[in-house]
Amino acid sequence: MVIGAGFAGLSAARRLAELHPTDRIVVLDACRVAEGPSGRNSGFMIDVPHDLSSDDYGGNTENDHRQIRLNRAAIDYAMQAKEQWQMSDEAIVASGKINGAITARGVAHNQAYANHLQQLSEPFERLDAQAMHEVTGTRCYIEGLYSPGTVMLQPALYTRNLADGIESNRVQIFENSPVTSLEKLAGTWLAKSPAGSVNAPRVILTVNGHLQSFGFYQHHLVHVFTYGSMTRSLTDNEKRALGGKDNWALTPADPLGTTVRRISGTGGDRIVIRNRATYDPSLSVNDQRVDAVGKVHDKSFANRFPMLNNVAMEYRWGGRLCLSLNSVPVFGEIDNNLFAACCQNGLGTAKGTIAGKLIAELASCNNSALLEDQLADTGPTRLPPAPIARVGASIRLKWGEFRAGKEL
Repeated sequence: MVIGAGFAGLSAARRLAELHPTDRIVVLDACRVAEGPSGRNSGFMIDVPHDLSSDDYGGNTENDHRQIRLNRAAIDYAMQAKEQWQMSDEAIVASGKINGAITARGVAHNQAYANHLQQLSEPFERLDAQAMHEVTGTRCYIEGLYSPGTVMLQPALYTRNLADGIESNRVQIFENSPVTSLEKLAGTWLAKSPAGSVNAPRVILTVNGHLQSFGFYQHHLVHVFTYGSMTRSLTDNEKRALGGKDNWALTPADPLGTTVRRISGTGGDRIVIRNRATYDPSLSVNDQRVDAVGKVHDKSFANRFPMLNNVAMEYRWGGRLCLSLNSVPVFGEIDNNLFAACCQNGLGTAKGTIAGKLIAELASCNNSALLEDQLADTGPTRLPPAPIARVGASIRLKWGEFRAGKEL
């Protein structure tokens, strides 16, 4: 049994079906597939170091080499799913990404990141202001750093396609089935939901921050919301006024700056803006918070695309991240025959995918060098007392956004 049908849960169920071709596998999720955080992210499946807690996305060189191996294994697994179930390029495509800089401080961030990528022997390309204009259509970016290995998703479309692909008479996915209790019986686990119950000898929890709702890792997980807005579909005249390429993906040179994507597909030609982060240990935010952050998005959009001053946002949303103070996941057997692949530290597309695949292998006693890579982390460190954690996290986020300046 797998609890949670996001990137990790669906990947775990897929791998279990591969390893146990005669077993029945049940997946439970509290909502519809892709209506949770797995469908509410910006769709970057990044291969190279991208530590959100770092000033330049980099980290320890040895650890980054290990993370690159894991990220690329995730990308390979996702691209195999694309081929197996004939997913469209709109759902998932290898395209690379750009770190975009608006200020001299952003350029300095990119330079530090370039130095780190050189140390890792990873390829990249520096883009000048004119090249950035030719890609994005805006002249606000003065420099960019392109890395070729990123795969871009339409996350809701990809996860729905993946769920449709793995579901069969052996793999059943029960949506709108929140698990209200999970108890250990004699040699088995019983999960109850309002719609019924499931009994299984082994359980995999892929619920990210909701791991604490099951009573595990209390006071170890940091719950953050990030926010996105998407424009209405651009008209032909607006597309001509903007120029640039039809599809591109840009992360900010400053980790707390603004992520921007231009997407063209069945829903038309649109621009997505993502910025701001708030600490929310309640695991929920209200509509008023989303509306307030939306005003920041509107300003960020206007600063970048003045030629689109009549284009409004059609959709706004918030999505949960689960982080740890030491930027490591919860991964492993946390009780007898109860396994967890949670706390993806903000990079759930790649880290969730590979963690789900590998937790299925761990639960099946399939050892590998890649599994050893995943098991190398020691686990999240304990948070300070709740009032201190709340104040400290909020101050750190606000200070980071203040320092980002025009990159926000």
